[in-house]
Formats: sequence, structure tokens, C-alpha cells
Amino acid sequence: MRSYPSQPVRANVVNNREQKPPLSAENGARPLALFNKVRNYRNAAEIRALGLYPYFRSISSAQASEIIIDGRKVLMLGSNSYLGLTNHPKVKEAAKAAIQKYGTGCAGSRFLNGTLDIHLELEQALARLVNKEAVLLYSTGFQVNLGVISTLVGKGEYVLADKCDHASIVEGCQLSLGNFVRFAHKDMAALESRLQQIDPAAGKLIVVDGVFSMEGDVIQLPELCRLAGQYGSAVMVDDAHSIGVLGKKGAGTASHFGLTDQVQLIMGTFSKSLASLGGFIASDPQTIEYLKHNSRPLIFSASMSPANAAAVMAALEIMRTEPERMAQLWHNAERLRQGLIALGFDLGVSETPILPVYCRDMMRAFKFSKRLQEEGVFVNPVVSPGVPPGQELLRVSLMATHTDRQIDFALDKFGLVGRELGFL
Repeated sequence: MRSYPSQPVRANVVNNREQKPPLSAENGARPLALFNKVRNYRNAAEIRALGLYPYFRSISSAQASEIIIDGRKVLMLGSNSYLGLTNHPKVKEAAKAAIQKYGTGCAGSRFLNGTLDIHLELEQALARLVNKEAVLLYSTGFQVNLGVISTLVGKGEYVLADKCDHASIVEGCQLSLGNFVRFAHKDMAALESRLQQIDPAAGKLIVVDGVFSMEGDVIQLPELCRLAGQYGSAVMVDDAHSIGVLGKKGAGTASHFGLTDQVQLIMGTFSKSLASLGGFIASDPQTIEYLKHNSRPLIFSASMSPANAAAVMAALEIMRTEPERMAQLWHNAERLRQGLIALGFDLGVSETPILPVYCRDMMRAFKFSKRLQEEGVFVNPVVSPGVPPGQELLRVSLMATHTDRQIDFALDKFGLVGRELGFL
């Protein structure tokens, strides 16, 4: 028999609703220990006091190749809009039309009242793009990794992840009931060693980024898939930074290597090349059916908005009919890469339009970022926990819509500030 706690004494009742004063030092009660870490947090305030705080910068324009900050035009080299579609007229018109037809939201989850015909249409279009039989939409990319990994990896099973995988992958691994095993970045010998220590009969999933979001390098998928096949593991590739960047017509990492049939799960997001918000998982119909009825982040979250879905549909069509955008993206990336290397900057092992400029010191990264913005260039400083201590960097990313003139302007400013701060 289920037991229930006795009714508490009601403190103050106003309009038949219990009013309890908060426990705090101000009203004489014991301070709430939970908030000790909050009251003692000083990191952000200390950086602000130095005039170097680089986060939550307010932008008052579209995410184009140039943006407006504090009423001033700045070159944007910190956006994930790789194909430059977030301000495309066709994408904006598609979003407007969807609002006119469907309204601004679904007011429910996909599981119940929130499945629209446009969601199903988008799932079919994405399945065609990545050459999988079925796709399931989630409201954010973070939710995809959280929902898929935690649902598929059960007790007694294993999930193996690269140490440079995105935080959403790590969260999904930690929330699963299985055993979470990590291996050194792109170290296939380390991965094989981990696989050798696992019961051959146990369920296993290897999860990796296709393009690593900070380092800008690409997973060596052929060797990974060979090991997965040898040791009986499924493979999931996070293509958040690969869709629109790698593969046939921007289809991602598995397409790039011709290994789609050996990758059981392909994940992608809409907030990068596809100019919207949300994410998807592509797989076989049975796996998608299982996720539809068991993935809690899907079942208990509201559907992605009609405008978001319509924007993705329009972006996919532009990506399909304008392959020159991806070619221009790579042209721009190579122009900036070669220019930064010629100046003497360390770009690590990047091989994509994500270019990490290594500072290897938090304060130097913050100072570099601030001075670049003062000179008219927006970049993102990345420090721990985004990267390991000692690997602090400026994350520079290109769009297809950048011009040669803009890239040369950025190189001039990088050279100026780099010399000023002693990087060159």
C-alpha cells in the first residue's frame, strides 16, 4: 500500500493559498546551503571588472557577414551560419508563410497534439538528404543527443565517446543507464583498447562528432567504422557542423566518406547551415519508431515551431539548388586559413571552415577577442570547460557570404592585434 506524508502545518493562508516565507538570512532563518555556490561565484564579475567580459554580447541585426553591435558595424567571424542563409529572403518568406498558416507554435508535443504535416514533410526531406530511411525531429540539437543516447543505451550496455565530443553528447551519455567510456581525441588505438575490454556480447554505441566544433578537424570515420564492425558496436555521428559543409550536397560526414550504410545513426542540427532551430536523428524505421515512443526529451517537450520547420525546408532547397554556396564556403575558409598561417598563427589541426586560433591562455584570449572587436572583427574566445586548460583559443568560422575583401580586412586586423599583443 502506498503511504503518504502527514499534512504539514499551514503557515500563513491568504486567499486560501499557503504563503511561506523563503528561508534566508534576511528573515532570520538558516541560509539556504544550496545557494552557497551562487553567492560565492565571482568569476564573471572579476572578468567584467577588467573590462574583458566576452559573453552575451548584444547584437541588433541579422546574423549576416556583418552585424551591428552598439550601433557599430562589425565583421562577423563567429557565426555557425556556414551557408549564410539565416537572412536569406526565401528562408524568411517561408517562415512568414508558415506563421500565417499554422500560427506561432504547436502548443504541445509531437507525441500528442503537436505533429504537423510540415514536420512529416521535413522528416522526409532530411531522410533523402542523408540517405536514411527515417528521420525524427527534436526541438533542439541538444535534445537530440540527450534523447537518443539516453534512450538507446541501457543498463549493462556501453557508450563510447571521443573526449572532444560536444557537451550535449556527454550529457546524453551521462544520463543513460549504461557505462560511459571515453577515449582520447581521434585516437583509434585507444578506442580499440576500450572496445577490447568490453564483453563482446554487450550492446555498444560509439558516438562522435563528424566535425569537431572547437578543433575544426574531421573524425577518421573509415577506421572508426572498421573497429565498430570488428567489435560489434553501433555508430552515431553528430553532424551539427557537417551538414552543409561536408558530403554530397552537404549531406554530412558519412556521405563525405561514402560510409552511410555503416553509420547507424546520423544526427544533425538546424541552427548552423540550415538557418533555424531544432535537430534530427536519422536511422532505420524500427529505431525511429522506438525513439518516438521511448525518448523522454521528445515526448515531454513541445514540438519545433512551424516557422522553424518551414525555414529548414527552404534552406534545404537552397542548399540543393545552389551547390556553389558550399564551394564558396571552402574558398573563403582556405583564404583565411592560409592568411592566418602566413601571419604566424597556430591553427592546430583544423581542416574545415572552423579555424581555431590558439592563445593557450585565458586572459590572452579575452584580450585578443576584445581588441579585435574594437578593430571591427567579432570572434569567439573559448576557454575551459569549452576546451581543456592550456588550449584556450579564438574560434573563427567562415560563411559562404563572406567576401574576399572582408577576409583580407580580417587578416589585416589579426596581424595588427597579434603583433600588439605579442602573438607574432
